Amino acid sequence: MSFSLDHPIGERFFGLRLDTLIRLRWLAVSGQALAILTVQLVFGFSLPIGACLAVVALSAWLNLALRLRYAGARRLTDGEAAWLLAYDILQLSALLFLSGGLANPFALLFLAPVLISATALSPRTTILLGVLAAACAALVGVWQMPLPWAPPGSEAFTPPPVLPVLYLVGIWCALATSIAFIGMHAWRVAEETRELSEALAATELVLAREQHLSALDGLAAAAAHELGTPLATITVVVKEIARSLPGDSPMHEDIGLLKEQAERCRAILRRLTSLGSGDAPFDRMPISHLIEDVVSPHRNFGIGITVSRPSEGSEPVIARNPGLLYGLGNIVENAVNFAGNRVEIVATWSERDLTLRVSDDGPGFPAEQLDSIGAPYITSRGRQRWRKAGMEPDGENADDGLGLGVFIAKTLLERSGAELYFANRVAPAHGAEVTVRWPRDLIDISDRDPQWAGNDLDDAAEAGHAGADRG
Repeated sequence: MSFSLDHPIGERFFGLRLDTLIRLRWLAVSGQALAILTVQLVFGFSLPIGACLAVVALSAWLNLALRLRYAGARRLTDGEAAWLLAYDILQLSALLFLSGGLANPFALLFLAPVLISATALSPRTTILLGVLAAACAALVGVWQMPLPWAPPGSEAFTPPPVLPVLYLVGIWCALATSIAFIGMHAWRVAEETRELSEALAATELVLAREQHLSALDGLAAAAAHELGTPLATITVVVKEIARSLPGDSPMHEDIGLLKEQAERCRAILRRLTSLGSGDAPFDRMPISHLIEDVVSPHRNFGIGITVSRPSEGSEPVIARNPGLLYGLGNIVENAVNFAGNRVEIVATWSERDLTLRVSDDGPGFPAEQLDSIGAPYITSRGRQRWRKAGMEPDGENADDGLGLGVFIAKTLLERSGAELYFANRVAPAHGAEVTVRWPRDLIDISDRDPQWAGNDLDDAAEAGHAGADRG
């Protein structure tokens, strides 16, 4: 399956809107100006207010220049955003140099640009900004102007605090550690969100493709039905013309060719009708037929596939749905990929639920990945089925190594109301086992009016969302 996203699946892309940074900088400018004026005018502390306001004004000027020069919706490249955030670190360093260095409580704001980078920019940029912030914090810890304090003779005068060097070193260590730890944590959370977003986009593309193919099948059947009548008329007219021609007429050869081509068209229409019947997205079919429909494409790869079901009880009837077929097909395909010799599919049902259990005799799921199944980009270990058949995956199977296959399958099946369980078979047996379970009243449409069958899985879509891929 090939995907048509703007960027290749599995490759990370980063960026920030210029408007986002401009708005954040206006917030910083407002807070810095308010803090400076409060310290100077309200508390009466001695502060180089002119130099401090000049540094703040420089940020305001930069914001105005960016707003006038570029559209706010412009998305910055990784490098452009890095330079703007680096400026914010240097501007904060200048203010701290003028107001006490690391003794100033606002030194904690060194964390802000690094966190912004961690959530939206590349790891390399975040590391560089973190190093710059730690270096600037060290410099203002060594060189700084005195911490603003009430001047002697004022009512609020107390001796200014003198912090020990060891304490300042501790503050720097705390800042550096916080930059590293919180930055890494923010990047990991943002990365997981990006991965999930891309994987869900791929899932929607797969589902749209399957629905499109099913729609084409239905259109083919409709076209075959509509074209059948005029083609039959043409065939009758050709036969009548052939009967009316003299035996030695030179037209007999042309009439024979015309009859042959008409029969060929009728054969094509019969195939189209066969293709469309049973493949429309809202057909009703027993679960055993649906399983065979899913399994049949995978029977020619040297792996024995056995299907078993109860011999008693009424068999559930399911609305045939592209997402359901794709999800079950992917699970069966994975089992065939990893099986040694045999894949077993067991269908069971009761009045309460319907269960499908797919197991193989392969190596099973890696123990370290059992807890990770359900997340995208858990990459499969190999492509055994293709090698057994003497083939290599083509473009339609290019996602095999991206860790999206069973993520997509699980997402589509859970949208139909299913619950999926991934486990390894209990010793002495070996191999993987995937269990898919639906509430029967949600999936079984045997007692419903056929005209409503097409809506059942759409209603069931409210039941869940998620994903995973075999490691």
